[in-house]
Amino acid sequence: MRIDRTRTQGRWTLLAIRPLPGSARDSVAWVTLNHIRRGNGSPLLLVHGLGAGWRSWTPILDRLAEHREVIAIDLPGFGETPPLAGEVSIATLTDSVADFIREQGLDGVSTAGQSMGGRIVLELARRGVGGDAVALDPGGFWSHRELVVFGATLRPSITLVRALRGALPALLGNPVGRTLLLAQLSARPWALSPETVLPDVRGLADSPSTGAAMNALTKGPKQQGAPAGSVPGRVTIGWGRRDLVTVPRQASRATELFPDAVLHWFERCGHFPQWDAADEATRLILDGTH
Repeated sequence: MRIDRTRTQGRWTLLAIRPLPGSARDSVAWVTLNHIRRGNGSPLLLVHGLGAGWRSWTPILDRLAEHREVIAIDLPGFGETPPLAGEVSIATLTDSVADFIREQGLDGVSTAGQSMGGRIVLELARRGVGGDAVALDPGGFWSHRELVVFGATLRPSITLVRALRGALPALLGNPVGRTLLLAQLSARPWALSPETVLPDVRGLADSPSTGAAMNALTKGPKQQGAPAGSVPGRVTIGWGRRDLVTVPRQASRATELFPDAVLHWFERCGHFPQWDAADEATRLILDGTH
């Protein structure tokens, strides 16, 4: 594998990974993962779901950075990272994170992810990549019927926020607008600040890989599990009791597939614990990682 790098802002940043001819990744063009680093201490890698890229973690990022060196990435096609030129799947998105971990010298790094990002950190753990892992409301554990409902409800919501793109600041600036637009995502949308939710809602509208990632979630394979004793560190799964995207009954399927995992319930919490239960989510991530 050939690697090109450049030095920016005092650190080495991966520009491109070029697979050697004949490798399994020969057909996929890999891209830089834009990322930010904050704080000091043991490293903690944050992986977002559908939405704003690394800014999805803004409600708790500074709190985490008081205790850890936080590294928050933009997945391909989100935030400031360009899309993959080849197939977009949970496998290829996870490959991009695994490559980032290796090339940044982060072997054994603790990881935390939410929604699609929660699924990616579980997949990393299943592969033996990284260390401790905390997955918040991870995808990939739907039944067939639940998956149909997920696609049939979230896709129109994405279409709606795209149509309302210019009016989003005004709509999300009042409790009624937040309640109407975010009832599927939050247990208490009226109580959230516009600054908390606007980046993720805009990300759903603007990210070039939103559609491809939705296809990966709804048309791709379900998440595979990891036998007891096979993961590289502790696994913690957090779930909102009022999650309407990855509904709570999916938690039992997740823990069956990951028998080493400890399950934590967020009360009065929807799909985004960093929105609805910011303090509790911060504590869970810090307690679940080294």
